[in-house]
Amino acid sequence: MMAGFGHGTRRYPRSRSRTWSRSGPDRATLGIIGVICAIAGFFVLGIILGPVAIVCGWLAMGRSWAGTRPVPALVALVLGAIDTLLAVIWIAGAATPGTGMF
Repeated sequence: MMAGFGHGTRRYPRSRSRTWSRSGPDRATLGIIGVICAIAGFFVLGIILGPVAIVCGWLAMGRSWAGTRPVPALVALVLGAIDTLLAVIWIAGAATPGTGMF
């Protein structure tokens, strides 16, 4: 039958219902968010913000080590790893009886 006279509904199924980005935040934004979380993690909540920075950096790199790596993503990944490691060492030192910071 001639439904729609050549303008079928199967051509663009989601063009009217969705107008926002389908892929979420882009890689550059994730890299910048990761760097901000990593830097803030050195001062507060490093045990939480460090892994968040690692995840943001990894997602900003495209979940792959191959190819070129954007600088903010790599910085977020490295600083997040350092931040997490320092937070774990600090928690382990504070949890040991008699050898805390004070």
